[in-house]
Amino acid sequence: MNRIGRHSLTLALALAVALLVPAHAEGISIPQVMVATGDSITRAYNDGWLPYTDYPAASWSTGSDTRVQSHRLRLQALSPSGKLTAFNDARSGAKMAQLKAQMITAVSQKPQYVTVLMGANDVCTSSEATMTTVANFTAQFVTAMDTITTGAPNAVVYVVSIPDIYHLWEIYHDSFVARTVWNTFDVCQSMLANPGSTAQADVDRRGRVSARNAALNQALESVCAAYRQCVWDGYSVFNADFTRSDVTTRDYFHPSIAGQAKLAAVTWAIGPYGP
Repeated sequence: MNRIGRHSLTLALALAVALLVPAHAEGISIPQVMVATGDSITRAYNDGWLPYTDYPAASWSTGSDTRVQSHRLRLQALSPSGKLTAFNDARSGAKMAQLKAQMITAVSQKPQYVTVLMGANDVCTSSEATMTTVANFTAQFVTAMDTITTGAPNAVVYVVSIPDIYHLWEIYHDSFVARTVWNTFDVCQSMLANPGSTAQADVDRRGRVSARNAALNQALESVCAAYRQCVWDGYSVFNADFTRSDVTTRDYFHPSIAGQAKLAAVTWAIGPYGP
């Protein structure tokens, strides 16, 4: 091999090594305080021994349950001191309109890392007509981002995408038990009403709700891009291959322990501190 060839090979190898170095090895300090914001997904609703309650120990973000391997546990493993203070300010049932209040609380906790998973309840409502509009959702998210970036300007804000609600219908709509639970407890009726129906009106409605799901994710992405502190998940949650085992059979809607673990893994892989 001539000198030019060897030089090119050396540069290629150097570039390959650089691309494999984890982000935290490039001078990004490991946070000592993190805060989770969002809704019942981040509260790990229905994952504890007591049904129909929050179980934040299993949260994909700040949980302590080792079965999940949350961001909190992964960050503690990277920290030289092994210490990290974590707050879960998410609230079950919350919509984007409530994110500002959660961010105000987060600011008081002086975070260096904030996770955001919000929007499922803006898509999953009592009917198609009651879904949050894209304009309102966008304005509410801007207000929340202004709050956290002004109050904690050095915090890394990691925004993850809204799960694909249509995919939930896909994997469970042929289950009699799931359909019964959805109908009995009015679960996400914008998407899951008449779950077994193939009538064109129901097919069209599901399509429109799916389109709103996608539009709200696009709003999250575009707003996040306007802030230097914000990191977007690249649709890793929306595109995740969730299966039946990733959904709790208590309500056939929220992530199971396995689902929380998958959320933690896919978001960590593309997040600000993962490799």
